[in-house]
Amino acid sequence: MPIIVNLDVMMAKRKISLNDLSEKVEITPANLSILKTGKAKAIRFSTLEALCDELQCQPGDILEFNKNL
Repeated sequence: MPIIVNLDVMMAKRKISLNDLSEKVEITPANLSILKTGKAKAIRFSTLEALCDELQCQPGDILEFNKNL
């Protein structure tokens, strides 16, 4: 899939754990892990908004498009 999820990179930059982030954005740790590992097939805009708000970033910091993959 040409969409790359860089959530783990943003979490490392902000020094926040999966459990802490899941609590703050009200997503189960299991679902956040699926997103973080790039195994998710979709993401709701409300979830992306909550992640961007908590991580103080833009959607493009979390999602990347690379058609060569």
